[in-house]
Amino acid sequence: MGLFDKKYCDVCGEKIGLLGNRKLEDGNLCKNCAKKLSPWFDERRHSTVAQIKEQLAYREANKDAVAKFNVTRSFGDRYRLLIDEDAQVFAVSSSDNMEIDNADVIRLDQVTGCDLDVDERRYEEMRTDKDGKEVSYNPPHYRYEYDFNIVIRVNSPWFDEIRFPLNRQTVEVFPPTSRGGLFITSTDSPGRRSYEYKQYEDMGHEIKDALLNARRQAREETAGQKPVQQEAPRTDGTVVCPLCGAKTKPDAKGKCEYCGGTIIK
Repeated sequence: MGLFDKKYCDVCGEKIGLLGNRKLEDGNLCKNCAKKLSPWFDERRHSTVAQIKEQLAYREANKDAVAKFNVTRSFGDRYRLLIDEDAQVFAVSSSDNMEIDNADVIRLDQVTGCDLDVDERRYEEMRTDKDGKEVSYNPPHYRYEYDFNIVIRVNSPWFDEIRFPLNRQTVEVFPPTSRGGLFITSTDSPGRRSYEYKQYEDMGHEIKDALLNARRQAREETAGQKPVQQEAPRTDGTVVCPLCGAKTKPDAKGKCEYCGGTIIK
C-alpha cells in the first residue's frame, strides 16, 4: 500500500483523514476513537486492535461508574483528586464536571503508592559589568523554577501510573536583584522560602495522606470480610491478592508486595 492510500479505522471502520491516523501494533486507529482512550494510557503504539477494543469497552462502562460517583472529598486545583468514600473509589479529573472527560473510576485498593514529585530548575542571574559584558555576581545569584506533580501508582490493566500537575503556573523564586526576590546562595533552601512553594508542597502532602489513608481503610474493610477464592497461580508465580486485588508475586513469607496481607492458599 502507498503512503497516501486510504486507511480505515480497525476499531470503528470509519475512513481516516489525512494526518488522522494513530498507528497500532497491528492496525490503525482514528483520532476520534483515540480520544476515547484513558488520558493516563500511553502504550497505544504497542497495543493491538483487540486490546484497544477491550479498553474502549471498559471506557464505555466507566461512564456508568462516573454517573454513580458521589464525591465525599476533593483535593487539588488544576487537576482534582476526587474520592467517593462510600463506594471506596477515586478519580482524577481535569474538569469541574468529571463526566466531560469520563474520568477513570478506580478502586482505592488498587492504589500501590503515591508520591509528590517536585521538579526544580536553577538558572544563574547575570549582571553587566563596566565593559558591557555579562558576568556572575559574587556570590552567584540564582533564579529557581518549580513544578509540582502528584504521582499515583495503581494496579490497572490499562495504566500503571496517574501523574498530574498541582500548580497552574510555574512557581518562581528570584534573587534580590530581580523583582525584589529573596537572597539565595547555594546553601539555602530557596523553594521553602516561597509562600507558593509551601502552599503546593502542603497540598501535595495532603493529597498523598488522604489517598493512602483512604486506601488503608478500604483494605482493612476488605480484609474484614469473608475471604474470596483466589485465582490459580500463573506460570510465572504471579497471583491476584484477594485482599487488594493487585497482581503480585508473594514473598518468602507468603505476603503481598503491595498491601502486606497474607496470600490465602
